[in-house]
This record gives sequence, structure tokens and C-alpha cells, in this order.
Amino acid sequence: MLKISELAAQTGLSAHTIRFYEKHGLISASERSEAGYRYYSDADIRRAEFVKTARNIGFSLDDIGQLLSIRLDKDSHSCQEVTDITQHKLDEVNGKIAELKIMQQTLQRLLDSCGGGPEDATHCSIIEALEEGDVASTVSARNGGHS
Repeated sequence: MLKISELAAQTGLSAHTIRFYEKHGLISASERSEAGYRYYSDADIRRAEFVKTARNIGFSLDDIGQLLSIRLDKDSHSCQEVTDITQHKLDEVNGKIAELKIMQQTLQRLLDSCGGGPEDATHCSIIEALEEGDVASTVSARNGGHS
């Protein structure tokens, strides 16, 4: 049996994170001492590592709760449920990647439209584009319509 500090050291999670996961029902101590110390078993360690791995690849706390439920009661759930949760997460990640690519392209166009230099920023094209609000079209127009 491990105390929370030992569980933290073994899993690479902080004691604060472990308590956070406990608060959300993802991890729980197997036992408590008379003094109220939490004690964790090997099964608790595996569960904490499961939660850590799932968080590291982007699953939400709700997703992890569902996955843990399936993990604990495999006979009552299908692999399709796990696939659906994972597909939903992948769709979210792909959406974020698309948003980040647009941000990247817009920032690159802002940089490409700016001459830079040591002079003051009175007529800085980046500041002007941001002030005008429609960054993509403003930058595109300044570049002669080239994106």
C-alpha cells in the first residue's frame, strides 16, 4: 500500500492532481488509515496510470469516466462504445488542427505583409490589420490578393 506522495512519485502525477482526480471520481484510495491517510493499492496505481495516459492524449474527464466505466464492466459494454468515444476525440483534435492551420496561415500572412524594421510602429501593417478586424482579407488585399 502506498501513501499519496508515494503514488505521486510512482506515477509522475502530483498529489494535487491525484486529489483533483479523486474529486472527480476517477481515482479513489482503496483504504484509509485511522489517522485519515489515503492508501493506494496496485490496482489504484494502474487506474491512476490509465487516467494519466488518457489525459495525456486529450481525453476529457468525462471521457475518462466513461472509459473507466467500460473498463470496470467490460461484459456490459461493447468495443464500439470505446471506438465512438475515441472517434469523437479524434474529430475534436482534427477540428483544432484545422483551426490552428488557419491561425498559422493568417499569422504568416501578417508577417509577410510587414516590412518590419527599426522605425516606430505608427504605420505598422500588422497593427493596422488587427485594428481593422478582418485580418485575412486585409492582409490578402495588402499582398495584392495573394494568400
